[in-house]
Amino acid sequence: MSNLSHTIRRFNRFELKYLISLQQAEIFKKALRKYLAGDEHGSGRYRLSSLYYDSPDFRCYWEKVDGVRFRRKLRIRHYETEQPLTRQTPVFVEIKQRIDRVTQKRRLVLPYAQAVALCTQRQMPEHIAAQDQEVLDEVYAFLWQYNLRPTSIVRYQRQAFIGSDFDLGLRVTFDTALNYQVHQLRLEDASSLPMISPDRVIMEIKVNERLSNWLSEMIAAHNLRTVRISKYCRSIELANGKASVFPRLALAAA
Repeated sequence: MSNLSHTIRRFNRFELKYLISLQQAEIFKKALRKYLAGDEHGSGRYRLSSLYYDSPDFRCYWEKVDGVRFRRKLRIRHYETEQPLTRQTPVFVEIKQRIDRVTQKRRLVLPYAQAVALCTQRQMPEHIAAQDQEVLDEVYAFLWQYNLRPTSIVRYQRQAFIGSDFDLGLRVTFDTALNYQVHQLRLEDASSLPMISPDRVIMEIKVNERLSNWLSEMIAAHNLRTVRISKYCRSIELANGKASVFPRLALAAA
């Protein structure tokens, strides 16, 4: 995913999350393949790392925990490849926003060094695409408003499936090997700890409007139950001894 120039910068969608076992994930993926295809990056498999920012009093964390209807968070996101992360590697600077049940995302692409300079040192990039200026201004204001600083890094492997022309906007992802770190907060320095047990999978369903009937029926047939789980919040809770790497599964026994 090294070429990010044509990636969608803004979108609104609904997100549903499920915490399932590896066995349940494989069974569900087998059923999904009748309707969806692996996305265009790495046959649907790739690794992600995200550097999250928060205020000194962890305002973004508490807004999520308290269920504030309008909330935002800022992160630098890197889609890993076989090439090492360098100062020139393109990354996303993202604001992820929640309004009631709708998730909105706005992001711009910057070289890694400029992204860090912007978010950590408040240095505006010298050159920016016209399409990114509005998002850049919002990021800059958000940084100053909350006095944001690097707080944690979350890493994981993702397998993604996307909808056809009949299910435009539908995306189902399976995240495994989830790890976090709250020290050495540089994406190029991996010193991670496990976030959940290795036999657990976070499945997310992302859809523009509503679930297709076939997907609703599939979820019901597999007896899956949605969960409230935030990778960022979980990293903070684990770092402070307030969570376990063995969360309960939100589904019936397989």
